[in-house]
Amino acid sequence: MTTPDPAGPQTTYDAVAGTPTQEVVDRAVRKARGALARYRVMALITGVMLLILCVEMIVKYGVGRFVDVDGVMRFVGWIPFAHGWVYVVYLVTVLDLWSKMRWSWGRLATMVFAGVVPVMSFILEKKVHREAEAKLDALVEQYAR
Repeated sequence: MTTPDPAGPQTTYDAVAGTPTQEVVDRAVRKARGALARYRVMALITGVMLLILCVEMIVKYGVGRFVDVDGVMRFVGWIPFAHGWVYVVYLVTVLDLWSKMRWSWGRLATMVFAGVVPVMSFILEKKVHREAEAKLDALVEQYAR
């Protein structure tokens, strides 16, 4: 059984102006900035893991054709699995940020592919950060009272 909120029903829109209240805007911006921070961290981690994976594959399939690398591969065999799980977490942060920013499907696809194309996550992270910050700053300015 739930008890009613003593503050009464929460109004999310100003009845006169038909705009969201300052509290709603502040909460949405705070959540979006949190999602952006998580995305940035995961984009960098995913990019680094992908570069490490590329080096591992070069050693395994390139150098391994000429030199016995089985001894080394025992120590780096975890890299593909780690990158796979890091990529899954990256996808969750991408979906979180994408849904909060209300971007297009094309932006979602680009952000998803950035986790599997070497160096793309670093480049796209900078662009996404810049555009998200500009959009959030404009939103704050638009609803500032």
